[in-house]
Formats: sequence, structure tokens, C-alpha cells
Amino acid sequence: MTRASPRDSLRSDQPSPPLLIVLSGPSGAGKDALLARLRETGCPLECITTLTTRPRRAKETDKLDYHFVSTDKFQEMIKNNELLEWANVYGNWYGVPKQPIKSALENGRDTIVKVDTQGAATIKRLLPQAVFVFLMPPSAELLSERLTQRRTESPFDLALRLKTARKEIEQLPLFDYLIINRCGEIDRAAAQIEAIITAEKCRAEPRKIAL
Repeated sequence: MTRASPRDSLRSDQPSPPLLIVLSGPSGAGKDALLARLRETGCPLECITTLTTRPRRAKETDKLDYHFVSTDKFQEMIKNNELLEWANVYGNWYGVPKQPIKSALENGRDTIVKVDTQGAATIKRLLPQAVFVFLMPPSAELLSERLTQRRTESPFDLALRLKTARKEIEQLPLFDYLIINRCGEIDRAAAQIEAIITAEKCRAEPRKIAL
């Protein structure tokens, strides 16, 4: 008698567990632009908005680019265990709300969060079955050019971000995938995110997130 393999017990119409994608990379890599493009293309990803205590920039929209909250509110959320991870970056607090992620996953929706490499390392410890994607420009020179063109940092802050970026790139072994965000090719980067999702859905042993 032939013994059935574990694959034989799988139903072909059984949906894959939802993915949690953790997107990270240095400042100026284009993370916000990539998330915006994914929304525009209708990619079926639940984008979780990060909370921050930093001031809103002129072209930013509350609850879309970030949830802008007071320091008191942020500390209250830490106390109430409402954040998956949080950190102080360049003098401001940033954090990922836990409940929206849990709700999206429970409803079977693939989900993406944007964090710095410190946050990615924290989530890696808490949820090792998440998918970790690192986004970076083709060169350090281009990264410097992008940060300069943003005109949102003082010369001191710009130098600090570039120094930090070099350290963040050293964390690349933490990640599962690397996407190079070339100038004028944001559609290519978005397509690579979708390709990663397709590949992950084809895993013999799907990732399962318990939050």
C-alpha cells in the first residue's frame, strides 16, 4: 500500500495564511514612495500606518503618511501595550500599532508595515515568520542626493542620517529580500514586492503569524 505524503493531505483550494511584510531601509531609500505606489496600483495589501511624535511635514497627510500623535499619547500607548514595537529615532518617537495588524491578519489580509532596521530587528524577535524586505538605492551617492533634495533636514541632521544609513545597510543579513530602488523605477520596485508575495504564497510550508 502506498503511504500518503503530507502534501496529499493539502487541499488545493485552501487559502494561504496571510503574510506580514516588514519593509525597512535607510532614510531616502523610497519606502514611502513605494507604499504610495502599491496603494495606487491596487495591490491587495493592508498598509499599517506608523505612529510618530515628530511634526508633520508640509506635504504629509495625517493617518496616511503617519499617525501624528503627542508624546503623552504615545507613552500612554506604550503603557497599555498597544504597540508592536517602538523606538526613538532622531529625537522623535515612532511605533507600530498592534491592533490594526492583528485585525488585518485575522481577516485574512496580507499586511505590510514600514519600520527602521531597529524596529525590524525587534519584530524579527517577536514574529520570526514575518517576511522582511530591505529597500535601498543603488549607491550611497544617490542616497545622499535624495536626502539633500528633500530639504527636510538641517546639514547636521543630514550628516547624521547618512551616517546612520551606513550602519543600517550593515543589517542586511537580517532580511529575507533586497530590493534596489533605482531612479524612476518605482513601478519595478512595486512589482518586486508583488513577486515576493507570489513566491511566499508558493512556499511548501507557509509562514504563520501568531500575534
